Amino acid sequence: MRALRGPGLRPVRERTARFVVIGAVALAFATALGAAFQFDDFHLVARNADVHSWAAWAASMPGIRPLTKASLTLSWTLAGKPAGFVAFSVLCHAAGALLLLELARRWLPELAPACPRAAFAALATALVFALHPAQTEAVTYVAGRSVVLSGVLYLAALLAFERARTATSLALFALALAARETAWTLPFALVLLETARGHALRPALRGAAPHFGLLGAAIVAMAAMPAYRWLLQASLAHRSPGESVFAQVEGIAYLVTHPLLTLRVNFDPDVAVPSAPDLHWWIAATAIAAAMGVGFAALRRHPWLGFGILWFFLQLAPTNGPIARYDLANDRELYLALAGPALIAGVALGSIRRRLAGTIAALALVAALGVSTGLRNLDYASEIALWQATVQASPGKARAWNNLGYAWQQAGDADRARAAYVRALLQDPGYARARINLDALSAPQEAVGVD
Repeated sequence: MRALRGPGLRPVRERTARFVVIGAVALAFATALGAAFQFDDFHLVARNADVHSWAAWAASMPGIRPLTKASLTLSWTLAGKPAGFVAFSVLCHAAGALLLLELARRWLPELAPACPRAAFAALATALVFALHPAQTEAVTYVAGRSVVLSGVLYLAALLAFERARTATSLALFALALAARETAWTLPFALVLLETARGHALRPALRGAAPHFGLLGAAIVAMAAMPAYRWLLQASLAHRSPGESVFAQVEGIAYLVTHPLLTLRVNFDPDVAVPSAPDLHWWIAATAIAAAMGVGFAALRRHPWLGFGILWFFLQLAPTNGPIARYDLANDRELYLALAGPALIAGVALGSIRRRLAGTIAALALVAALGVSTGLRNLDYASEIALWQATVQASPGKARAWNNLGYAWQQAGDADRARAAYVRALLQDPGYARARINLDALSAPQEAVGVD
């Protein structure tokens, strides 16, 4: 069995590292198997006849995200219960963590040659990625399936590229796009990786040329589909590209300061579009620009740091760019982006000179992340539990209170439902859904429901 070792250190065997990653995912996400269908899960899965049989899935094609819908059809036909859907996503997530472990092993000797414990750093990278509580929204929330499925195929395509298996990498890239179109960043990630290794831009572009070609073909295919054209038109009608870039400064600031760095996860974050650039916006925009500047500057002397920072922003580009989204930020956007900060954390831990101190620091971080993830998964056990956690995190958001009220109403508790609707209207007196739901408590068939 091949082993990886740093100078003068005991080797970290590959098989042992894999077992550690699998065991950590199993422990942290064991609490996810009691999850219920939530929010978008109902129209995406529970009430969506297109994923209830293979014949119905085939009849709905061509359509958006065909591979994701096929995976939902598989889960529905095999189990039909939320636990079956979540188990599939947990397995995908474990596979993604193992792929990142292998990629980090390959990257770190070149990106962080001074790191004394490269194998330990690779393991820490995989564990931080696997156990961060922000990942629960992609893994435990069934509607996040496209994120985790596309993510694992994306990492697999990267590994195939590393092994010089271009045809396999292209096939996996195509599958990643079929799971979620945000995988379009892959050719740019290949260029970033080669640049971080010290290669010139032109040969890096040549190496990624087949992937850019596939991306171009995919864009043409998507443009030919009415569903994608409708989505683009709806996005432009919701917010112009310039307004979207302006607004997403707030979204990125939330993702960095809340779920990423402080582990404050939130199913429905209270992030609003500012009417004009205020002091908070300027501070956030300056910090983002500075971080990206540090990333580019670090590529030469500290490539692991530059790569980790730029990877993070690259993976946020599809959901935080000129294409408008209804919500400015969701925790699941961090799924693939987290590989960058995880790599930075892994190298930092692997660079602690005192072996025992580094091990203790890594164990403390991994334990904190794992416990946070295990506890967060409990919030998905019911609609009431999830929206209770959400109003605690966003007490000023009317939609969260309305959705909690509807969850109580569906559970038959009219008094608590009424109190939640009233709270929603206190936050936003013009919120029509909460007003209709409150009035409909005596006539449930007229309720609008959640937003």
